[in-house]
Amino acid sequence: MKSFFPFIITIFFAMVHYLAYTRVISRLHVSIRTKRVLKYLLILNVFVIMGYLLSRYTLSPPKYLYFLLSLGIGVGFVLFVGTILYEVLHLLQHYTPFDEEKRYFFKRTTDIGFLALGSAYIAAATLEGSKEPVVKYVDVKQNRFNGKSYTIAQISDMHIGGLIDREFVSKSVQMINKLNPDIIVITGDLSDAHVNEIKEAIDELHHLKSRYGTYYIVRNHEYFHSLEDTIAHLKTLNIHVLENSSVKIEDFYIAGVYDLFGYRFGSYLPDIGQAMKNIPRDASTLLLAHQPKYVEYLEGFTPSLILSGHTHGGQIWPFEYLVRLAQPYIAGLYSLDSNRHIYVNSGIGFWGPPMRLGSQAEITCITWS
Repeated sequence: MKSFFPFIITIFFAMVHYLAYTRVISRLHVSIRTKRVLKYLLILNVFVIMGYLLSRYTLSPPKYLYFLLSLGIGVGFVLFVGTILYEVLHLLQHYTPFDEEKRYFFKRTTDIGFLALGSAYIAAATLEGSKEPVVKYVDVKQNRFNGKSYTIAQISDMHIGGLIDREFVSKSVQMINKLNPDIIVITGDLSDAHVNEIKEAIDELHHLKSRYGTYYIVRNHEYFHSLEDTIAHLKTLNIHVLENSSVKIEDFYIAGVYDLFGYRFGSYLPDIGQAMKNIPRDASTLLLAHQPKYVEYLEGFTPSLILSGHTHGGQIWPFEYLVRLAQPYIAGLYSLDSNRHIYVNSGIGFWGPPMRLGSQAEITCITWS
């Protein structure tokens, strides 16, 4: 499947660009010269996307070039959304009860506004995607530890590889260490390449400091890049890999499961029963599960706090609405019942284009009491 992925992506975006031209640009009430320029830009962006896919899977271009190529994917997503919105706008323009002169003025004005809004959308998403992660402070009050509390630093979806390099990881480690956490958890999608290709960057995680250590669970991107090698190398960095297993930390247990993608992969299957088998039923438990929808696979177990990622908070609005079709929770803290919660991290990195809109890259500092 992985070998066909670049081909599938190329076909998809070629269709998106074709529809953007036939359904949007050809209908715009702008000059012929403007339409011609927009057409050439569409053709150029198709080649940019092809260059991005080549760079991602075969070549290793300079970082600045990879950044520019990756923006092509973001522009493709914007065209996808824009084409859908323009169809709605076109109907509005067509059925507005104006005479022909007013209708022409209305259509030309809205078309120009549409182009301006699309440009602003791309610029705003690119600017937000270039910002450093923010630290989000979250209080989870469950009155479990007789007045004590634990500080948990959570990161997720770093996607080391490409634009997420050693410098990014090093800065992130420094930000995390400043929080002086009791434990650090990494809830999946740490890497986007084989560990040997990103060794210098991933080795920066060895500098993470916390009272009780760093705990990690896997996700589908690790499955694509020799999961066994990734797990083995992380263990050399003194990172505890939770493989359907648990560890007792003072007043609570921390457990972690393999990702649901394991069912498709055919190995490394998640097993909540195995992960929880040594945990007393009434014990306070922190469960690491990459996808929020793992709440549907708990099989009657009731962990006190679940930490997840995967969604990127939607990354680029309005794609969060598509994410909602697959995931019950998108970003932030949610109550599961009277004294149980799940927190979904929006991701410290990004996947695909270096763009965000309506979401922030984050490091979560959770005070659990």
